[in-house]
Amino acid sequence: MRSRHLIACGLAALSLAAAGCGNDSSGASEEDLNFDTQETQPAGEAAAAPVGADRAKPKIEIPKGKPPAKLKSEDLIAGKGAAAESGQSLSVNYVGVSYSTGQEFDTSFGREPLQFELGAGGVIPGWDQGLEGMKVGGRRKLTIPGDLAYGPQGQPPDIKPNETLVFVIDLLGAQ
Repeated sequence: MRSRHLIACGLAALSLAAAGCGNDSSGASEEDLNFDTQETQPAGEAAAAPVGADRAKPKIEIPKGKPPAKLKSEDLIAGKGAAAESGQSLSVNYVGVSYSTGQEFDTSFGREPLQFELGAGGVIPGWDQGLEGMKVGGRRKLTIPGDLAYGPQGQPPDIKPNETLVFVIDLLGAQ
């Protein structure tokens, strides 16, 4: 019995060593790959996808009339997880459209979710303000006036100066 245990341990160690010797042409280190050795998955179970990760890309309809002068936040789906707080790392899927044209200018659907620190200025101010308090698993629509988006410089060629933007954002995780 003891010899079977030693053989199994030896084979596991050999497998790990062989995996570590593979040629990784990407040049990514363990740190780059974001390994988390604290959380392990029980054998035979697949990792659960974040709540909302399987949602379809939403279609954003722009209301007629003048855009709002202040940030407008509307929960389309109420999340059931923890509320996002400044300083946390968020993982989101999103789609953004121009208020004046209704044209999509960016999306993460079909790509990797966007990750950023809430409140750190890594995204436009309308996101930092509009996502605070959103619960994990939720979907929120933000209508962001130009001064809380890209301001007078815009983001040519897709976003005009002082353009109001509309985003639908799925909060997949907050840590």
